[in-house]
Amino acid sequence: MKNFIKITIIVLLCIIVGCKGNSEKEGKTTSEITTNDNVETTTNKEKPFIWEAANVYFLLTDRFNNGDITNDNVLDRTKKTGILRGFEGGDLKGIIQKIEEGYFEKLGVDAIWFNPAVEQIHDSVDEGTGNTYAFHGYWAKDWTKIDPNYGTYEDLKQLIEVAHKNGIRILMDVVLNHTGPVTEKDPVWPDNWVRTEPQCTYKDYETAVTCTLVKNLPDIKTESDEEVELPKVLLDKWKAEGRLEIELAELDIFFTKTGLKKSPKNYIIKWLTDYVRELGIDGYRIDTVKHVEEGAWSVLAEQAKLAFAEWKSKNPDKVLDDNEFYVLGELYGYGIDGKRYYDFGDRKVDYFANGFDNLINFQFKYDAAQNNYEKLFRKYNKILSTNLSGKSVMNYISSHDDDDPFDKDRSKTYESATKLLLTPGISQIYYGDETARPLIIEDTEGDATLRSNMNWDAMDNEETKTLLGHWQKLGTFRKDHPSVGAGTHKMISKSPYVFSRNYQKDGYTDKVIVGLDLPKGQKTIKVNSVFPEGTILVDHYSNEEATVVKNEISFNSNFYIALLAVKK
Repeated sequence: MKNFIKITIIVLLCIIVGCKGNSEKEGKTTSEITTNDNVETTTNKEKPFIWEAANVYFLLTDRFNNGDITNDNVLDRTKKTGILRGFEGGDLKGIIQKIEEGYFEKLGVDAIWFNPAVEQIHDSVDEGTGNTYAFHGYWAKDWTKIDPNYGTYEDLKQLIEVAHKNGIRILMDVVLNHTGPVTEKDPVWPDNWVRTEPQCTYKDYETAVTCTLVKNLPDIKTESDEEVELPKVLLDKWKAEGRLEIELAELDIFFTKTGLKKSPKNYIIKWLTDYVRELGIDGYRIDTVKHVEEGAWSVLAEQAKLAFAEWKSKNPDKVLDDNEFYVLGELYGYGIDGKRYYDFGDRKVDYFANGFDNLINFQFKYDAAQNNYEKLFRKYNKILSTNLSGKSVMNYISSHDDDDPFDKDRSKTYESATKLLLTPGISQIYYGDETARPLIIEDTEGDATLRSNMNWDAMDNEETKTLLGHWQKLGTFRKDHPSVGAGTHKMISKSPYVFSRNYQKDGYTDKVIVGLDLPKGQKTIKVNSVFPEGTILVDHYSNEEATVVKNEISFNSNFYIALLAVKK
C-alpha cells in the first residue's frame, strides 16, 4: 500500500511539474546527461551567438556574384578602365542568392561584412593606373541612398531579412572621414564641410587626423562642432529625386531628439545610423579609424547602439538575440601585442575606450607565419583574456587592400584555414580564401590584383572541392562551438599536438578538443579530463565516434586533424 501511494504521488507530481525523463540525477535534465548515465557533458542552454567567436565573411559586392544584370550599366559609368577597376556586375541580389543557396551556412559563416553600399561618385578618376570607378564603395557621394550598381534600398532590406532568417548577422562597412574624389560630375563640398589639403604625413596625431588621406580625397572636418548648412549639391540632388522635404524633416527630428549640433560629422552619423534604426543592421565595420578624432567614434557608437535598441523595440518578432550593436574598426597598423592603445608618437589613443568592441588585427599574418601552433594559440588566448578582456580582435589572412597577405600565391591554403579558423578571436574570411581565388592577376595595377571576381567557375574542380571542404569543416565546427574562438585555450599534449578550448558564461558551457598533426589511420588521443569517462565524442572532421575510456579515446580516420565534441 505504501508503495502504491508513493507511485501515485510521483505520477501526480509528473503531471503537475513535468517529468524530465528517467534520469535519477537530481537537478539535471536528460539533455545534460550522456548515454552513460553518470556523465555530465554540457548545459542544456541554447547556444548563444557570441561576437568574439564569430566567423565573418568579407566580400566586395561588385566582385562576388551578379544576381541582377539589369543594374550592371547605370549612371553612365562606361569609360574604359584599368583592369579590374570598373564595375563588374556583382550586387546585393547576388549576395542574397548565395545566402539562400546555403553557401555561407555550409562554410560556417555567421556574419557577413560587405563594402559600403551607399551611393558612390558617378565619374571615374585616373590615378595613373587607368580610369577607376568607385566599384569598391569607399568614395561616397550620398550617404542616404544605395548605389544603383549594387541595387536598391529594398534589396538591402531583403538582404538583411534573409540573412537574419538564416542566422547570419550583417556588418555594415561605413566611412565617416571623407567623401569621394572630386570630378566633373562630383563637385567638392563646401569648405566648412571638407578640407582638400594638406595631405597626411603621419608624423604625429594632427598630421594623421586633420588632413587628406591622399590627393583629391576631401577630408570631412570631423573635428568641427560648427553648425553648417547642407551642401547645395546634395539639396539639389534630393530635390531632383523628389525627397528633399522628407530628408530635411528627418534631420530636424534627429537633431531635436539627440540634441547634437548640426556639424559635418553629426549629419553623417545620422545618415549612417538610419540603416540601423530602419533595417536592423547588427554592427559596423568602420573604415580609417585613426583618421578621425576618437570622440567622434564615441558619438557614432552611442547613436548606433540607441538606433539598434530602437529597431529591436519596434521589431520584437525579428530580434535575434540580446546582443548590443557591435562596432569593429580598421585601425591600420594595430596588432595584437597586449596594448589597447595606438601610439601616434606624440599621443596614445585607446579606441576600445571610444566605442569599439573589436579592432582588425594586422599582426595575425606575421604570427601565423611562425610554424608553431601552440605559440600562436597561447599568445592570443593570453592577451584576449587579460589586456583585451571584454574586447577582441579580428584575424585575417588576406583582404582587399593588404598587398602582402599571408599566402599571396595560394600555396598554403589548408594551413591558412587551420590557423585562421582555430585561432582565438574573430576570424575573417576574405571572399575566395576558401576556394583559392587568385590574388595575383596579370597586368593589374596596385590593389586591383586582390579584387578579382569570385572564382565560382572553379567549384566543379575536384581540388577546389576538397579545399572548400576543409574550410567548411573547420568553419562549421567553429560556428557550432563558441569555445573555439572565445574559449580558454589549454594544450593537452605536444606530440601529437592536441589542445582543448573551454567556454563558460551566463549558464552556458561549451568544450572541444582539437588534434593537429595526428597519425593517419588509428589514433589515440588523451582528453585530459576535459570530458568524463564514458562520454561519446564525435570527430567533426571524419564523422567518426569514440568513447572516453581511461581518459583517452581511440578511433580510425584517414585525416591528420580531429575536431572533437560531445555527440548531440
